[in-house]
Amino acid sequence: MYRKNMWEVYDEKQLGQVERLAEQYKKDLDLGKTERECVDIIEKKAIDKGYKNLEDLIKGKYTVKAGDKVYAKCMGKTIVLFNIGREPIEDGMNILGAHLDSPRIDVKQNPMYENTGLAYLDTHYYGGIKKYQWVTIPLAIHGVVVKKDGSKIDIVIGEDDNDPVFVITDLLIHLAQDQMQKKANVVIEGEGLDLLLGSRGLKDSEEKELVKSNILKILKDKYGFEEEDFLSAELEIVPAGKARDCGLDRSMVIGYGQDDRVCAFTSLYAMLEVENPARTSCCILVDKEEIGSTGATGMQSRFFEDSLMELVNLMDIGDSMTVRRAMRNSTMLSSDVSAAYDPLYSNVYEKQNSAHFGMGLVFNKYTGARGKSGSNDANAEYIAALRSIMDDNEVGYHTAELGRVDQGGGGTIAYILAGQGMNVIDSGVAVLSMHAPMEVTSKADIYEAYKGYKAFLNDMKKID
Repeated sequence: MYRKNMWEVYDEKQLGQVERLAEQYKKDLDLGKTERECVDIIEKKAIDKGYKNLEDLIKGKYTVKAGDKVYAKCMGKTIVLFNIGREPIEDGMNILGAHLDSPRIDVKQNPMYENTGLAYLDTHYYGGIKKYQWVTIPLAIHGVVVKKDGSKIDIVIGEDDNDPVFVITDLLIHLAQDQMQKKANVVIEGEGLDLLLGSRGLKDSEEKELVKSNILKILKDKYGFEEEDFLSAELEIVPAGKARDCGLDRSMVIGYGQDDRVCAFTSLYAMLEVENPARTSCCILVDKEEIGSTGATGMQSRFFEDSLMELVNLMDIGDSMTVRRAMRNSTMLSSDVSAAYDPLYSNVYEKQNSAHFGMGLVFNKYTGARGKSGSNDANAEYIAALRSIMDDNEVGYHTAELGRVDQGGGGTIAYILAGQGMNVIDSGVAVLSMHAPMEVTSKADIYEAYKGYKAFLNDMKKID
């Protein structure tokens, strides 16, 4: 089946819309390099659009009704937005779900050490990465330090033009004869991903580790925390620098964390533009997908279900079965990225059933590995309804699988929500160099994803 490249059909007005959306997206991508930063951005945008905090509504014993906009947060890393529809919530919701976490390198709890006049931070990588991609590139530190008295210090070092940046070193080619014989997964080992912090010793000091002492003095004087505060810190090492236009034609975006923030932000943009929906609209943006959706802030937690129960309680319309019916009758787009076809590595793709740049929103009927292991496999009736909505709203879209059948695979949060009995399908944006420090997307696909998510929230009806 032939699908048009969207660049072939855009008129001047649409091209302007594509560029404006891409500019907003790049700004949000730059500001949101951690889950906490993303949630802060999302909460501010939601409040500006009239969303009210669920906790405040509970305390005020507010009666939630059609037209109300409500949000809830979990530990500052997960957030859900509800736009209450005119139809009974037990008839189901239209849900967009994406994740805010991205592969990165985390700082350990007892991280700082000095070795032969160089100071380092000991690290532990997060998510699926090719470790060799993270050496010799400029890196920044983002996160939060929580002191014993409960006060928080927000940390961003390496993004301002006046900031220093950091690096993980690599072995020079002249001495790398043995290293070059290793397999790619052990060329750089996990314990070798330590961050170089400094090389200048503290002058006129009786300390044994002068460089480490100097770094600790800088941290205390400039940022207000001491070595023991690393015990209660969440510090993430990410690529330094801004998202940029990519290509002479400026048709692409290159930046860190596009898996899965390209879907999270486009879902948010669509959600914030929905007004007075028939079915309740919902957008849930979660943490921990890259490590199995576990923990209190992952999709497997009870946060989403509990938030919905609180909401139903404020509606004064039913009991726990109302929540069960609402979940079961809902439809969801599990908004996660797809692997874009890369002709330089064509041997691992099946071209006819791959995601392609410029072809718009991607639907994955199933993900998983090999024999669809661990996947959600969407029903034909649901896909047919989505086809109708996308075509009626002139949304560019196509379908894809994650590479050749026996080559590998991957998963998303889709199977978790499908376990509630609702119709779910994976849908998102095609990405080149997925899980690399810098990933590439097409501006056309970003725009079509936004359009598709908005059409879904407005037009999807209950699937009988």
